[in-house]
Amino acid sequence: MGDLKALISIDGESSTEDDPIVIQKEAGPTSKAVQDFGLHQSETPSTSARGATLSRNNHLLDVDQPLIMGNDSVPPNIPINGSAGSSNRNIDNSEPIFHLRSRTAAASTPNYESLDYEVCENTLFQDEQRKRLTERFSLRKDIIRWIIFIQIGIITALIACTIDIIIEELSKRKYTFLYNSVKENVPLSDASDRDLLIPYLYWLLFSIVPVAFGAAMVTYIEPITAGSGIPQVKSYLNGVKIPRIVRIKTLAVKAIGVITSVVGGLAGGKEGPMIHAGAVVAAGISQGKSTTFVKDFRIFKAFRDDHEKRDFVLGGGAAGVSAAFGAPIGGMLFSLEEAASFWNQNLIWRTLVASIISVFTLNIVLSAYHGLNDFTFTGLFNLGKFDTPLKFDYFELPIFMILGVTGGLLGAAWNSLNTKINKFRKRFIPWKIGKVLEAIVVAMMGVTLACLMIYFINDCRPLGNDPTNNPVQLFCEDNEYNAVAALWFQTPEATVRSLFHDPPGSHKILTLALFTVVYYVLSCATFGLNVSLGVFIPTALVGAAWGRLLAMLTYYVFPQAEFLHPGKYALIGAAANLGGVLRMTISLSVILMETTGVETSFFFPLIIALISAKWVGDYFNEGIYDTQIQVNHVPMLTWEPLPQYKGLKARDILSKPVVCIKLHDSANYIYQMLKKCDHNGFPVVDDDRRSEGRVCGHHPCARN
Repeated sequence: MGDLKALISIDGESSTEDDPIVIQKEAGPTSKAVQDFGLHQSETPSTSARGATLSRNNHLLDVDQPLIMGNDSVPPNIPINGSAGSSNRNIDNSEPIFHLRSRTAAASTPNYESLDYEVCENTLFQDEQRKRLTERFSLRKDIIRWIIFIQIGIITALIACTIDIIIEELSKRKYTFLYNSVKENVPLSDASDRDLLIPYLYWLLFSIVPVAFGAAMVTYIEPITAGSGIPQVKSYLNGVKIPRIVRIKTLAVKAIGVITSVVGGLAGGKEGPMIHAGAVVAAGISQGKSTTFVKDFRIFKAFRDDHEKRDFVLGGGAAGVSAAFGAPIGGMLFSLEEAASFWNQNLIWRTLVASIISVFTLNIVLSAYHGLNDFTFTGLFNLGKFDTPLKFDYFELPIFMILGVTGGLLGAAWNSLNTKINKFRKRFIPWKIGKVLEAIVVAMMGVTLACLMIYFINDCRPLGNDPTNNPVQLFCEDNEYNAVAALWFQTPEATVRSLFHDPPGSHKILTLALFTVVYYVLSCATFGLNVSLGVFIPTALVGAAWGRLLAMLTYYVFPQAEFLHPGKYALIGAAANLGGVLRMTISLSVILMETTGVETSFFFPLIIALISAKWVGDYFNEGIYDTQIQVNHVPMLTWEPLPQYKGLKARDILSKPVVCIKLHDSANYIYQMLKKCDHNGFPVVDDDRRSEGRVCGHHPCARN
């Protein structure tokens, strides 16, 4: 076998991400290291976050308590072919090692492995720690860790800037072309339906081509990039090893996919995918190697452990949120509230620094791109600043609560409908070409519904009211613009900005009512397509539309109510709808405050709407990210077990016979055992079959 070295030191490459495995044991002090041997395995099992163990085909099981077995607990090892000793034992693992007695049986669960977020405290590891962990080495490691977090913030921001600039340039050219096409083909207020046909066909072309390209890339090159990526990152931080989630190829496909989807006009945004992009950047930098390019730069080896990598990925996700919204505090709180499975004070500081660096870098680049003399361009999701401070009276608090309840009901209905649609997709559209065609059909449906609204709704407003860059005269008189076309002839982010800042009287009630219904349905049909898109922008857009609509209806009934500022209620509606769909409170309120620049006193109305929406929505179902995790059968370990699982012991769910490792087993036996067993944990026993501890599946391995 040659000279082999077990990678157990702090500099060792013991991460379970595409690395050969290492011989380590979590046994008692009398345990001996098993002889090293070469073994390469692309997907390695381990122990998940919060002391959980995961079977490849079953859900996570909390095993924080140590496995205790007496003489009667460990069945005798089964004799097999070979020589004496451990080689005389067969490995019979035909029965799944875990079998949960529930309807969420493991038969529907894909082959997921778990990450090892526990530090392996075996004798060899402790000896190596004593050699390495001097005061000088610890200081050097801390400095390098801070440098990595700063690099994560800078690179994540640069990627975000690149995506945003490309989307803005392509969208500007698209809508300018459509605007000119409308001017040429629909010059008069009494234009016929034939005149609108050519702009409609151009619009279809500019939607189908980018959407088809992006959907094909996601479907055929890297399917893991579908969606926003937040459920996958959340699962990863929970301890579930999802293949290819943090590869460079994943980042490239994700970036191209979100550009094509947003430019194509799908009901989605670029904010969610930025979180996934930040996680990929963090994972790549911190490990000092690339699996995609099969390149090891031989740096940062001290951080090639799952628990170290987890912290960097968390910081990358926070940097992505911060870059998306220009909200460093909100980004850190988002990671804490939605994604983190582990948190401490040092990690808080490092995550906050990565978020601040990300926002600062993005501010510099985008301010320079837009020709601003000062650093005022804060984030990708730029909602603008309100001209006058938003104020509220205390009698409005019940109204804000009603808006929150409305958002909770609409959000719960949206989540339920979206779940049914996605389950239908998984069952009836399994073919790759079908997934691409489905994305094209949804894009065509969006363009068609937009054109129908523009054609049939007569909503003309005086020029100067709307901040859209391309006011379209469609079917309107001179010095007027079509308010319906203004909602559609721009990116969804720009439409949210218009709903927040348009003066009163900028839209008809019918316009906002139909737009709310149409975009509600479109966003529900879009989220779950095989494209890279987030759900934040369409959710905020729908909420802003119905929030402004309710303010207009109330003002119509009570024309003396001067407190009914449409922009204020659009903001509360957006917050309520986001709370009803995402089920987050603290981080969303801070993100909206940092994004819109409202006063801190307005935090109270926002949090009232968000909490009301969350409580009402939680009564019916879970948030969309948790729902997506369930639809994809990811074995997520929740903070609290379900009531029917409380009180269960290991022997209640374990299958027999238990595959054990003896203290002095041969390398050949362990090699054969790992080949035949697909679960993660193995009890270590002595010659009398007494438990000496346990060992995780990826530990009993080594490399040349």
